[in-house]
Formats: sequence, structure tokens, C-alpha cells
Amino acid sequence: MKMTLIGGFVAGTTLMASVVYAEETISAVHAFPETLIYTKSFLSFVDKVNEAGKGVIQIDVRGGPEAIGMFQQPDAVRDGIVDMVYTPGSFYGGALPEKDAMVTSNLTAIETRMNGGTELIDQIHQEKMGLKYLGWFDSGVCYNLWTREAPKFDTDGNLEVEGLKLRGNNVYNAFFTNYLGAQVIDLPTGEVYSALQRGVVDATGWTQIGLIDLKWNEFLNYRIEPCFFSTDLGVIVNNEKWNSLTDQSRQILQDVAIQHEKDSVKALGAKRDADFAALAEAGMKVVNLEGKARANYLAAAREKTLERMKSVMAEQPGGTGNYARLLELFYKLD
Repeated sequence: MKMTLIGGFVAGTTLMASVVYAEETISAVHAFPETLIYTKSFLSFVDKVNEAGKGVIQIDVRGGPEAIGMFQQPDAVRDGIVDMVYTPGSFYGGALPEKDAMVTSNLTAIETRMNGGTELIDQIHQEKMGLKYLGWFDSGVCYNLWTREAPKFDTDGNLEVEGLKLRGNNVYNAFFTNYLGAQVIDLPTGEVYSALQRGVVDATGWTQIGLIDLKWNEFLNYRIEPCFFSTDLGVIVNNEKWNSLTDQSRQILQDVAIQHEKDSVKALGAKRDADFAALAEAGMKVVNLEGKARANYLAAAREKTLERMKSVMAEQPGGTGNYARLLELFYKLD
């Protein structure tokens, strides 16, 4: 009898150990092609997790937009088709308009992680979409308007867009249409090169970095300053999957994500400087808005986007309850 009890105890202990130490895996996809700097940043995060999480947690990257369409990825992670997605918040802005607080932010993820802004965004993701917002990656990078031909200005120095075949997307359409008065042509990132090549578009908004990676600089010759907005790229995780992970797995993922928020700010700042230098050497010209026209341009970029955010929030459960708090946490007044 004693031997039976001891044998049962040993067997039970062995079974418990196998459960405790079983390596967990989460599947992931990314919105953009592997050649783009932002995807490379995400894959760097994956490598860090897989190194720190050996024997505990591993991320299995299934691919990018060729695996699941970039605009379908947010629904896919919410529905549990994939566990993790790296994507701009703007790709699911209809479901979560609060992401515009990040788009209009003049802070980085380092600051919003400290002041509670990221925590609030995480809470909203969980409540509205059943998603864990793991981290805001690659922050501190803003957008420019890039054109094929030299931009035109009115007598007050304001940018004129009449006749411009401007590529748009959900990030900046409120600004381009409601302030600039542009007629935009919505195209996913993967279709812009051919559209530029064929003359379907001759201008686009895009971040300060990545133009060379995408080879759009083969067609675009002017960068308009000042830049506006901020990237809103983040990692979202299916909440059921997140809650099913062990405490140790969740801690590794969160710790590495917070460190990558810091690392990516520095890395992408260096990449921006290198890209600007390479573009200038290749003949890219920089055109600056000045004075009141510059101030109005920047103010409109923020105000028109926040108007969109507030109006969509008002139509959803919870309304605009978090609006003022989001502005406080994601924008530092001069």
C-alpha cells in the first residue's frame, strides 16, 4: 500500500511538472511585407521573446498580408483565427476610434507607458474588442506628404491640392479631405508602387521612414514639411489566448514589449536620419510651409482627426467618456 501511494505521488508530481513547464506557443501575423522597416522591428521583438522565452513561450510568425489580408487581420485576431497581430490601430479605427489619440500624439510610447496612457488604451481594447494591447511599437515617427511634382501654394502660403492624385488611407483621410479638400484614392500599401508607376497617384502621405524600403522614392521627388501625426503601430493579442497563458509567459511577453517600445524609438530615430540623408543624396527636395500656413496645417491635422475620433466615439457604447482623458495622456501642450 505504501509503495502504491509513493508511486502515485511520483507519477502525479511528474505529470504536474510536465504541465507547468510545457512550452506555450502563440501564432502571429504582421500587416506589412517583411522588407519594410516596421515589420523588421516587429520581427526583432519576436526574436527577443523567443530568446527570453525558451522553454516557456514562443511566437510562431505565420506571415504578413499574404497570409491574412492587412485589413482583415484585426478581425482575425479578435475572432481567434490568429493569436497576435502587429498592425496600425487605424486599420480597425471604426471599432476603436480612440486609436486617434495615438495618431495625433506628440509623445512616444515611453512617455505614455509611464503616464498611464498605454494602460488606458489597453483597457479600451479589452472592453471594446476583447483584445490585449501589448505595446505601442515604433512610436516617435511622424508623417510627411510626398509628391512627384513640386507642390503649389496659394498667395497665403497654403498648400494647394487641386488636381493632385493623392493616395489616402484611414490614418490621414480626415485631414486630407476635411482640411486640404483633397479627393483621395484609397489604396493599400502593397498597391501603391504600381499606382505610382502607372500614374494613378502622384502623391501620398507616408511616414518619415520606409519610402526607400518600398521603392516609392523612384517616383516621388518632394517631401513637404512639417511632418504631422505619429505612427500608431501596435501589437494586439486575442484576450482569451492571453488569459490562457501562464503568468510566466505573460510576464515575458509584457516585459519584452515594454523594452521594445524603448528600443524601437531609438532605432527608428536613427533609421529616419539615415533615410533622410540617403534621399537627399539621391535628389529628394524638401519644401517647407512657413508661418501661419505652417501653424494652420499642423493644427488642422490634429483637430480634424480628433473631430473624427469624437464623433465615432459618440456613436458607440461608452460614448465620449474617455475623450478628455485620452487627450490629456497622449498630447503634451506647449
